[in-house]
Amino acid sequence: MTKIDIISGFLGAGKTTLIKKLLAEAFQGEKLVLIENEFGEISIDGGFLKESGVQISEMSSGCICCSLVGDFNKALKDVAAQFHPDRILIEPSGVGKLSDVIVAVENTAAEAPELKLNSFVTVADASKVKVYMKNFGEFYNNQIESAGTIVLSRTQKLNREKLEAAVSLLREKNPEAAILTTPWDDLDGKTILSAIEKVSLADELLAKMRAEHEAEEAEHAHHHHEHEGEHGEREHHHEHGDHEAHEEHGTHEHHHDHGEHHHDHECDDPSCSCHHHHHHADEVFTSWGRETPKAFTQAGVEKILSALDSGEYGKILRAKGIVNGEDGNWIEFDYVPEEHEVRSGHPDYTGRLCVIGAELKEDKLSQLFGL
Repeated sequence: MTKIDIISGFLGAGKTTLIKKLLAEAFQGEKLVLIENEFGEISIDGGFLKESGVQISEMSSGCICCSLVGDFNKALKDVAAQFHPDRILIEPSGVGKLSDVIVAVENTAAEAPELKLNSFVTVADASKVKVYMKNFGEFYNNQIESAGTIVLSRTQKLNREKLEAAVSLLREKNPEAAILTTPWDDLDGKTILSAIEKVSLADELLAKMRAEHEAEEAEHAHHHHEHEGEHGEREHHHEHGDHEAHEEHGTHEHHHDHGEHHHDHECDDPSCSCHHHHHHADEVFTSWGRETPKAFTQAGVEKILSALDSGEYGKILRAKGIVNGEDGNWIEFDYVPEEHEVRSGHPDYTGRLCVIGAELKEDKLSQLFGL
């Protein structure tokens, strides 16, 4: 299987710099082909790329988007057949429509099952978002709207207010994409790749909750076996919990999850279901998440997490995040009911946070986090 990644962006946005960083830090050990299009652009420094073991396929038939129908399709298949790479990076010229390139790759992949469109990224100069939207409307907006991930360059040149303003302009055009707002020098290429390949915090949290639940089930079965004498009493509690699960689904789930975090005692509280009955985490719960370059203080985050215990925001089981701190350091937090941890963390591609629970009040959560 060959993954295909498209890295688009206007001239001067920093595509080449980003590609070099990913080659050096994220794609090491992969057999990789770069298809670049030198239409009006300075060709990537061939010496650098040869050292990285990258084959350059120069497409000299002008702008990729001008020759999509036949040549592009053929070039892509030829590259795959000749090199059998793990990954093909396509760097279209800065003036094309990203949506055209995506369609061209999808059409080729439909004919060549070994090819898979993996990601489509737009690199955008954070300081030029407003002026480019105004001056290059259709082409610029197409690159923004079509992107799976938007990688902002030169964010260190903007103050936080201007950065947030640029992000909100991008969000209007593309509500779904991950938007990378952290200066690249602060990030490892692998962190950038995780943003491009989009593992969401909600997915991470749900996977963790499932794993913990499975461990609990196994531990519970083990205890059950050890305490045969208590069998009758346990069944009684179990039925009580089951009844409550039907009556108050969300509360039951809340008890279940809260119990998960106390591995050291056997649960004798009749209001707890002892983990016998619960639905898979991703069936019952909803998740609310946001990405933001907004800066927080540790004390502010503590206050927000304490407020989640009030019940005013829904029945909250978990929250997790990593956000910018006002002092320039990053703040990481984890929350389970009645307990939370706030600590300093490593830079992520942008500040992001996620809340999982039942009956979440999303508007109130937005207000609480000031988003």
